[in-house]
Amino acid sequence: MDYLLNSIDENKKIKKKIIFLKKEINLSIKKIYSCLKKKNKILTCGNGGSAADSQHLAAEYVVRLRPKINRQAYPIMSLALDTSHLTACGNDLSFSKIFSRSLEAFGKRSDILLTISTSGNSKNILEVLKKAKKMKIYSIALLGNKGGKAKKLADTSIIVPSNNTARIQECHIFIGHYILEQVENKLLKIKK
Repeated sequence: MDYLLNSIDENKKIKKKIIFLKKEINLSIKKIYSCLKKKNKILTCGNGGSAADSQHLAAEYVVRLRPKINRQAYPIMSLALDTSHLTACGNDLSFSKIFSRSLEAFGKRSDILLTISTSGNSKNILEVLKKAKKMKIYSIALLGNKGGKAKKLADTSIIVPSNNTARIQECHIFIGHYILEQVENKLLKIKK
């Protein structure tokens, strides 16, 4: 029981620090809103639990985020979905290229790349951020720890100030839901 209470307390403390990320979060809301308003798409990716988070956030936008708000599907796609592509690219080229190769195929200048990484040092995340720069695709990175190498490659870095992977991932989903909810409010002109 002490561990449960400590985990809840730690989660609350980290989430309270997110207020210091308000500038980066608001910029992300503005960029994603503008992207979707212009009928462009969001491409997202991550590894392990962060891959699951990228798929989770994509599903919220394609299907729906809130139970009483039925609206058109918004184009957000996880690059971590296609097992044939992931395994072929990992085997034939390199695991470090699995996301950059997909971005090259599906991304265009007016899209947004949303990466999720607790360390900010995964080679495939660094590669996709470099590819986004070359393609002039705006990038947003949800990161943890101190942001790793990814913080310098992303156009906007939102760094959860923790080195506990579980707490970072909990905050990434919280931040992702908040951003998507605010974008949806703007797109649907919902006053909150």
